[in-house]
Amino acid sequence: MNTKLPLTLVLLLSGCLLSAQVVKDTVSKPIDSVALQQIELQKVAKEKTLTPVEAAAIKKAAEQKQKEAEKMKAAAEKEAKKLEKEQRKLEKEQKRFEKEQKRIASAEKSLIKSKEKLVKERKRLEKMQTKLEKSKRKGKISEIDIEKENIKISKQQIKIKEIQEDIDKAEKKVNKLRN
Repeated sequence: MNTKLPLTLVLLLSGCLLSAQVVKDTVSKPIDSVALQQIELQKVAKEKTLTPVEAAAIKKAAEQKQKEAEKMKAAAEKEAKKLEKEQRKLEKEQKRFEKEQKRIASAEKSLIKSKEKLVKERKRLEKMQTKLEKSKRKGKISEIDIEKENIKISKQQIKIKEIQEDIDKAEKKVNKLRN
């Protein structure tokens, strides 16, 4: 028992010492370039004593470098704004182009529907005419019914002409949108 107690104390203390870590301050503070230059000037002044002319020359050079850095920063900001403006312009142009393509597709779809409708109505007209001719040959139809059928056929022909006009307008619209 006498040897166990010191041994456990040694183990506990060594575990505590090993687990304790040194924490460093990792927060970085932003340093102003002017303040940094002043610190450098102070270091140089401590290392060797400068004459006032040399100190003024160093200070003037530091100020000139600072002005050049500010000019470069302003030029970079100006260029960034220019690029941003160009990007917005390109996005706007892309959006306009997509909208135009959508309108063209819509007009083409409408044109296709109108053409399909025209084919359907022409078939219907042909069917009406053949039915009338067949009834005339068999003699099953009266003069009044013949006139009624002719009126229906005339209405169908008018409808076909209107559809054809719509197709012509749609084709002009599509051609205008493409150009």
